[in-house]
Parts: sequence; structure tokens; C-alpha cells
Amino acid sequence: MELEIKIYAERVTSRKSVWWRSLVLILLFVTFAVVEGKANSSKFVNSYNLTRCNSTHLGLKTGRKLCRIHEHLRRINKPAIKSIQSPDGDIIDCIHSHKQPAFDHPLLKNHKIQDLPERPSKFRPAPVNRTSFSVHASQTWHLNGFCPEGTIPVRRTFAEDLMRADSPKKYGRKSHPTAKFDQKPDVNGNGHEHAIAYVQGEDYYGAKATINVWAPRIEGLNEFSLSQLWVLSGSFDGSDLNSIEAGWQVSPELYGDTRPRLFTYWTSDSYQDTGCYNLLCSGFVQTNNRIAIGAAIFPVSEFAGTQYDVTILIWKDPKEGNWWMEFADNTLVGYWPSELFTHLADHASMIEWGGEIVNTEAGGEHTSTQMGSGHFAEEGFGKSSYFRNLEIVDSDNSLRGVNSMLTLAEHTNCYNIQNRYNIDWNNHFYFGGPGSNPRCP
Repeated sequence: MELEIKIYAERVTSRKSVWWRSLVLILLFVTFAVVEGKANSSKFVNSYNLTRCNSTHLGLKTGRKLCRIHEHLRRINKPAIKSIQSPDGDIIDCIHSHKQPAFDHPLLKNHKIQDLPERPSKFRPAPVNRTSFSVHASQTWHLNGFCPEGTIPVRRTFAEDLMRADSPKKYGRKSHPTAKFDQKPDVNGNGHEHAIAYVQGEDYYGAKATINVWAPRIEGLNEFSLSQLWVLSGSFDGSDLNSIEAGWQVSPELYGDTRPRLFTYWTSDSYQDTGCYNLLCSGFVQTNNRIAIGAAIFPVSEFAGTQYDVTILIWKDPKEGNWWMEFADNTLVGYWPSELFTHLADHASMIEWGGEIVNTEAGGEHTSTQMGSGHFAEEGFGKSSYFRNLEIVDSDNSLRGVNSMLTLAEHTNCYNIQNRYNIDWNNHFYFGGPGSNPRCP
């Protein structure tokens, strides 16, 4: 199934010891299986005898590392009915929907996949912009096939993916913020910088926006750049924040490349022990067989050229109480069961839209990792990144426009944001920036 995307005319360079290099060689068999595109990745990983990973010739430290990687791959790469080699290098495994990672969660052992949710009533028909037209596009892996009905597409995790992380356990998880803050937007001084718009002060049951897609430059392996929406509830004191997130991101550490990719994230304890990106842990229940979370979005916007954007809606189904995600207006992707959450089991207390980067300050200077297009908000359409047609879902399960919103950017000489309004895009904003520059040293 093709997705309709609207077009508008307007970095581990850490030291590697000998044992680490030997680990890379030992794990080449896993990579070989990936390249060959074997259908059952879990079966292949399990073909390596676990007792061998403790062999004395490997060294104790290397052996233990290998065991952890092996076990983690076995756990998250489920048996596939079919595997698809994407032109961009990804392997997409078609997993039986009832065997997906979600059901490893202890709260979801007896979970029954929900029937179709009750969609929110429309705020108004999608605007017909005077300078827009529609075009069909698809995720890159679609060029080589689709997953059959009754399965879900899951981007396969490789051994080298886990080796980029501090440990297999930390792969696919955000760092726990160390800063404490009051009832303010989800920003902190943990190397993360933002340019966001937000609303608060009501009970929110969802949010929607259309975001244009770019391929920002990333300076360091441990940095990323993303554009997303946040659905939030709980206190911002670093202990019990609940968050549901979705958008696109460029993350060399997570994906091993610099392509913009569709992503999701969730947590119910302020990023401490719960939640993860995409399907890299149990929790999110996927129902769609054509959308691969973590797969590349293509094409991307061009500076002073064609603009590509995607629409994301997250809302709480009034029938079952689960939080659903819709992509490209009408495509249901799946849902976060209400059992995963504490505060979000009821409603959200804040919605955020915008960009985020990680600044590791390599060499003591601000990163040159770009946010959005890499250009400041004032440059406007075709040059800076945007969120348009911002909407929230109210207690009546109705979409309505955002009447007023606040904006925030920690370092406006590095990344900034400007909100605007017009009849076609309603409340919208431009945001982004280049990072390091003469005014952002």
C-alpha cells in the first residue's frame, strides 16, 4: 500500500581493543545471514551454541559480551514468515502479528489485539493548498515487496547495531534525563536541545500534525536530530513522566546511517526503565502489514525545492482506552495499550510539537548537528522545516485546531522557532537551525 505524501512548491570513534575487534570477526556470521536475507533470523542466531561464547580462547570479557549480544538478538528478532531486502540495506522481517515483540511484555501476555478504534471526528477537511498537489510515495523497502496479511513488518536488528550502543540493554533506549524541572515542557540540560511549540492547561486525548521531512547533517555518532510530537502526562521531576512520541529522526547510533526514518517511543517512568524506540522492546502493538517503524522515509525535502511532508495522529480510543497511531492521514499503524501507562491511562496534560538534537560538545564546541533543514525559522517555506495544521483531540474524541500555543528554544542562536497562522495551515510554525555558527560557538 502506498502512502500519500503531500508535496509543496514553497556520526564510534572510541578506542577499540583487540578483544573488541575479535568480537566483530566472530559476529560476521550474523551479518552474513543478514546479507543473505534468510527468512528466519531467530533460527539462524540460535544456531550458534551459547556455550561457545564462553570459550576461553575468546577471553572472558569478550565471551560475556558475545553472550549478551547473542541473547538480545534472539529475543528481539522474532521468527519471520518472509524477509525482504530493502535497497537501502535494511532487512524487513514479516512477523506473525501474534508473535510480535509487544507480547513479551508481562502486562500483555494475555492481550488480545484490539479491533479497529473509534477515529476522532475531523476538525475540518484536509485543506486544499493553492500551491499543493498529491503524489504517491512509499517506504524504500516497498520496492522489493510487501508483508502478507496477518504479519507485521519489523526492521531486523544486526549485531553491529548493538555494538554501537553502550550495552545491548541500552540499545534503543533514551538516556535518563538528570535535570529536574517543574511543570514545564520536556526539555533538560542533558545535552538535548529543542525548538518546540506546546499547549498545556487542559485534558488532552491526542494530537496531530503534518511535518516536512529532511535529512539533517549529524556531526557525531552519539548525536541525533528529530522532528516529532509528544503526548505527555505526569510530573516533570524525573520520576513518573509518561510520554508517547512519534515522528522522523536521523540517528547514526541507532540505525547505522543518516537516513530520516519513521520512529516511535514510549516511557512510563521518565525514560528510566520502561519503553524504547520502535519495536526494540515489548509494548507497542502493531496492526499494519505495510508500515515498518524504523524504516526510511523517502523522498525528502530539498532546499528551495520540492517539500515532502508526513502526517501523524496519536489519540486515545474512547472504546478501549489504548493510544493509537495513524500515519499519512488514514493508515492505522498500531497502538500503545493503556496498561503500559500510569498517568496516560487517563489523558495527557501537555502536547508538544517540534525538533530535538543531541549536543555532545565534542572538542568543547557546540555541535554542528542540524535541526530540521539546518536553516533558521525566519527563512520560511522551502528553506526551513515546518509543522502545519496542528490539532488536538478533546474529551469528545474530536479533532480541533490549536487556538493558542507557546514556543520554547533553549539556544536561539543555534536553533529557533517562529509560530504563524494562515487559513490553509491554521496554526503552524517554522523551526530549526545549523547548530554551530559564529553566534553559536
